[in-house]
Amino acid sequence: MDKQHLRLLLNGKSAARADVRAAVEAVRSIGHDVSVRVTYEPGDIPRLVSEALRDHEQIDTLVSGGGDGTLNEVVDAALHEVGEDEKLPFAFAVLPLGTANDFASQICLDPDDIPSCLRFAAEAEARPTDIGKVNGCVFVNMATGGFGTRVTSETDPNLKKVLGGAAYLFTGLQRFSELAACEGRIKAEDFTWEGAFLALAVGNGQRAGGGIRLCPKARLDDGFLDLTILPFPSSGRAIDLLTMLLEGGAEGLNSALIERKVRNITIQTQESVQFNLDGEPMNGQSWNIGIQHHRIDFRR
Repeated sequence: MDKQHLRLLLNGKSAARADVRAAVEAVRSIGHDVSVRVTYEPGDIPRLVSEALRDHEQIDTLVSGGGDGTLNEVVDAALHEVGEDEKLPFAFAVLPLGTANDFASQICLDPDDIPSCLRFAAEAEARPTDIGKVNGCVFVNMATGGFGTRVTSETDPNLKKVLGGAAYLFTGLQRFSELAACEGRIKAEDFTWEGAFLALAVGNGQRAGGGIRLCPKARLDDGFLDLTILPFPSSGRAIDLLTMLLEGGAEGLNSALIERKVRNITIQTQESVQFNLDGEPMNGQSWNIGIQHHRIDFRR
């Protein structure tokens, strides 16, 4: 393979990790260039992405070194710098250094083998990849809403490290007294649904919340978003459904779910709800969601 130049935007929390240093040295040793920029405070990623765009003639791949939120910020910053239809001058890749690493899991990266992940960023094919948008904000992997969103966003990071995916179940059970329906109206092409939902996911990717397969049929390049709705049950089985969702994902709840492949969605809720875009929270009542087909190239 031709020599590649990777620009690694490294979340400052991971800068001292020995495996990251080993990964950079290993990729350089096989003939590729790796330039590293480390974030220190809010606002660093947009500044470093602007620098990468100025240096684009030297860069083949912009690597996001962090979790799903860092990847979201990197791609969002790059797309805001260029015109709506302008092609970005480099591909993207991810070095999975976060807690959940849901997007990395979908493209079969192993967060326990960081040197292999960075080598993959240098040598994998750059494939056309879709991007989702919610009210003008980017998501690479998934947008989620409802009670399950609050569980995943508010779960203690230390608990996640100890218990893994079970941490979300523990948090959900602890907060059972707060379990309440979100009332909303959802419209897409040839589809309208109105009612109370326990959880909602709009997936470009398949997993969120630390590996929970909320949109198991989603593909990153098919030009569609996968909509999954878990209606709030009238039978008092809400905690059972939440438990099943957090333990086994959407595949174990087929009869209870509403699933569609869509390109554009509007959601209106009676009260303000929280949506997470790749784990980054937004609050509101009115949501316009769409897909940008093959908007970026990604090493996967």
